[in-house]
Amino acid sequence: MNSFFLQTRIITGEGSLQALARFHNKRIWVICDRFLATSPLLDLLRDALPNDNQLSVFSDITPDPTIQTVTAGIGQMLELKPEIVIGFGGGSAMDAAKAIVWFCRQKGTGIETCVAIPTTSGTGSEVTSACVISDPARGVKYPLFDDAIYPDIAILDPRLVVSVPAAITANTGMDVLTHALEAWVSPHASDFTDALAEKAVRLVFRYLPTACHKGECVITRGKMHNASTLAGMAFSQAGLGLNHAIAHQLGGQFHIAHGLANALLMIPVIRYNCGDPRAAKRYARLARECQLCPEGHSDTAAIHALQHAIGQLQKQCAIPGIRDVLGKQAAQWEAKIPEMVQAALADVTLRTTPRPASGEAIQALLEELL
Repeated sequence: MNSFFLQTRIITGEGSLQALARFHNKRIWVICDRFLATSPLLDLLRDALPNDNQLSVFSDITPDPTIQTVTAGIGQMLELKPEIVIGFGGGSAMDAAKAIVWFCRQKGTGIETCVAIPTTSGTGSEVTSACVISDPARGVKYPLFDDAIYPDIAILDPRLVVSVPAAITANTGMDVLTHALEAWVSPHASDFTDALAEKAVRLVFRYLPTACHKGECVITRGKMHNASTLAGMAFSQAGLGLNHAIAHQLGGQFHIAHGLANALLMIPVIRYNCGDPRAAKRYARLARECQLCPEGHSDTAAIHALQHAIGQLQKQCAIPGIRDVLGKQAAQWEAKIPEMVQAALADVTLRTTPRPASGEAIQALLEELL
């Protein structure tokens, strides 16, 4: 038996920030990072809100929001008692906003509406029941999943992402692809999540290179924005897998950007997952559905075509190799593997991976990566 649940209202397209005009005489609290707090993008947000609202900003968000940041946010929320909370930014800002709202609602704090407005096209956090909180002291990321974490409204305005640099566009785009691929082979996949995941994969292959090299194209940015949300909807229902379980550790131990960590692991994880017959058949089917190979190709040839297409996409988007990413930290890699293995085994995303992974298997993947 499968179920499909999504409570977030999605408003998309150029000018969709105008949907904020519905709010009047409200205490509105915007959660973002310091860069966005002083950027013209925040002015776009302010301009979209009627003047009779009372607006305040919490801008202490950093990449990979920490337990301390969320705790500080909860304290400020309890003091300000906002009626509307807006998570404005990339996955870190939206995850922090969702976590703060979730914890406060559990304590009985009344919050009318939680709005998620992404300024990158990657995490899909605007439509997921998940958020990731980091513990820097332990070098661990904690993914939280609960239906109560879904934002009430997601606003996808491509004007907010046209200025995103090429490298960040590439990393976040690879995050989209990973979300879609892991949802596709998840044991919890269904016809509904398959439709979302397949469309997201098609959009990424078609539009990500252009978004990296011609970021000013609003139409292309809109397509990648939609791909991110489609993939987010898919994995929120079907789950993720081994790729994310290990990527969280690369971020926690070496501060590698999440989308980039996923990109580095993508092909090795596909090879590993193909040890499961069902996953192998589904990868092959996806390659055919996305026209990455002729319909008559064998499953083995189709899987190779998928891996080749991913490798070509990474080259087009200038995804660096692991040694270039690590630099001097490469010397610490071997020593960190046991800790990363144990944390990956405890990562909640591993629950929906198609092929069970032992500590030995994860260790072998990490050793192979470098």
